Amino acid sequence: MNRNEILIEADELLKKFGDPNIRIFDATITDDGYLQGHIPGAAFFEHENFSAPESQNRYTNILPADKLAEQIGALGISNETEVIVYACGMLPYAVRAWWLLRYAGHDKVRILNGGLSAWKQAGGQIEDEVRQYPPAIFQPQLREWMYANKEEVIEALKSSEVAVVNVMPRESYDGRHIKGSISLSSMDLMQQLDAFLPDDQIATRLQEVTHNKRIITYCGGGIAAAVNATAHLMTGYENVAVYHGSMFEWLAEDLPTVGTGKWEIWKK
Repeated sequence: MNRNEILIEADELLKKFGDPNIRIFDATITDDGYLQGHIPGAAFFEHENFSAPESQNRYTNILPADKLAEQIGALGISNETEVIVYACGMLPYAVRAWWLLRYAGHDKVRILNGGLSAWKQAGGQIEDEVRQYPPAIFQPQLREWMYANKEEVIEALKSSEVAVVNVMPRESYDGRHIKGSISLSSMDLMQQLDAFLPDDQIATRLQEVTHNKRIITYCGGGIAAAVNATAHLMTGYENVAVYHGSMFEWLAEDLPTVGTGKWEIWKK
């Protein structure tokens, strides 16, 4: 894949705006920002609806294929629908939605680079009316290689050909991380948490791990990990997965870690 297959810039979306086949979703993690103002016609992408209800952590266990397809169809997304996802000030949320839809088998989904801020800077209007699209039918074709479970991570840590990458800030990694994993923060791939860096800068930051045959990224709960994974795809590296359980599952299973410090640094 390349950048243009994954991202859409605000000026391009403005030109396409009004196309009846486009479905736009605000994938911000809570609906507060959506209710305050969103791209006209956009619906809200509720991340929790795509996680198994029995999961102890809100976003870590993905629904099985049939339930996943039901949720995607309920949003008004068919296999032929063009989908645009964005977030307000927090790119990882939109990237996680993109990763999930790609995993389900959707081929026509892109991320609005820069999110709502870029849309407004390009002259786009906003509204605060709650929107929903008519239900559609979505046929899943899972790209199972895009997600890794704890069993795969355990085996990967025994291999010199697979990199397990912690994408959280270095302070979090130093506090505690999966034993045998390396640090490569997603913060180094973004501009102020809102947009991806240019491809050449991303490639430079990722070059230390791209010699591996496979890369598995993880974070706290599988959201920020999608940023690094998607960045790899943009630069032509395809064999990359997100460990959906990430640190929350790993710690709950009492699997090996390094460090005993505070890794959930956002809870300061």
